[in-house]
Amino acid sequence: MTTHLGYDAFEILDPSDAPAPTYGSTSLSDLLPAVAAGLGVPGFASGLPLAPADRVCVFLVDGMGWELIKRHPEYAPFLTSLIAGGRAITSGFPSTTATSLASVGTGLTPGLHGLAGYTVAVPGAGYLMNQLRWQPPVEPSSWQPYPTVFEQVQAAGVATCQVSSPLFSTTPLTQVALSGGTFLGRTTGEERMDLAAQWLGEHDRALVYTYVSELDGAGHRFGVDSDEWRMTLNTVDRLAQRLAEQLPPRSALYVTADHGMIDIAPEDRVDFDEDWELSAGVALLGGEGRARHVYAVPGAAADVFTVWSEVLGDRMWVATRDQAIAAGWFGPVVDERVYLRIGDVVAAARDDVAVIASRSEPGESSMVGLHGSMTPVEQLVPLLEVRA
Repeated sequence: MTTHLGYDAFEILDPSDAPAPTYGSTSLSDLLPAVAAGLGVPGFASGLPLAPADRVCVFLVDGMGWELIKRHPEYAPFLTSLIAGGRAITSGFPSTTATSLASVGTGLTPGLHGLAGYTVAVPGAGYLMNQLRWQPPVEPSSWQPYPTVFEQVQAAGVATCQVSSPLFSTTPLTQVALSGGTFLGRTTGEERMDLAAQWLGEHDRALVYTYVSELDGAGHRFGVDSDEWRMTLNTVDRLAQRLAEQLPPRSALYVTADHGMIDIAPEDRVDFDEDWELSAGVALLGGEGRARHVYAVPGAAADVFTVWSEVLGDRMWVATRDQAIAAGWFGPVVDERVYLRIGDVVAAARDDVAVIASRSEPGESSMVGLHGSMTPVEQLVPLLEVRA
């Protein structure tokens, strides 16, 4: 089509053609319900087939996409050895940490748990909330009112714990996404692996969740095509092997991630803060560079959708709120309380492009590695299994 802004003719991507996450069968939100069912906890079922185990550990590595492991077998020999018996699952949309951790911990899709982006609008408040940092603060239990799988499993008599950095022990994100059972704070990855294995061995029926974030940090700072990132992957590989080698009998270890990552070159970044067309009629710019929630000033939503489609629609799936929901981006159901947290316009990158905001988001705009969208390198995460 030819736009009224004078751009050359191009084909606008259809939002319904975007590869929406496979909710209900092979997504992060299906993992813990499948584990709980295998532990014999009543009321749980999942479309993700997992063999039962009495003791289960979920080891989540922030930023470790399925495709990234496959690209670097020499830096991840142990994880690579598990690929043949493992599978790729989808993280959910957007493929970002706050959303994914909530999907893991609650067993719910983003449209239900409501952590539908890195930053989203607080309905009726006129400002954005960063759901990773929980700033500005909102009351956690009203923002995400559903119980976590950990809470339900613990109540059913399964010894449950989270082994993570002490920094996360009382954060609102932990409260709404990962609470339930015992929180055990340990500083180093080695301490976490050892303690996770110890907890499994001390209980007949157990569920342990453990986590490391350093790979994500290396990707954001240096990019996934960097020596720093590859060496951090090697460290993660050794941690996974350390944990696997300590598993007690009747145990299952699942190694997974919250999202992958892609490096975006400076010339492939569109600066919202310097682009009068994209910013016209926009009250708030939420989300992140690869997955944007765009909130229009009253009465301008249709015009904002038109302009974003014409400027970016050959490189990003640009959808209205209702189109994104109908396409299943946030899951089959979106709660009423979540509906207005989703942008009037939602833009998800297909190509190597990002919409940054150099003035309002200087830190995020300077990151080398980005994520958030539905491309395989961002969306596909590993589900690797070790059985004792």
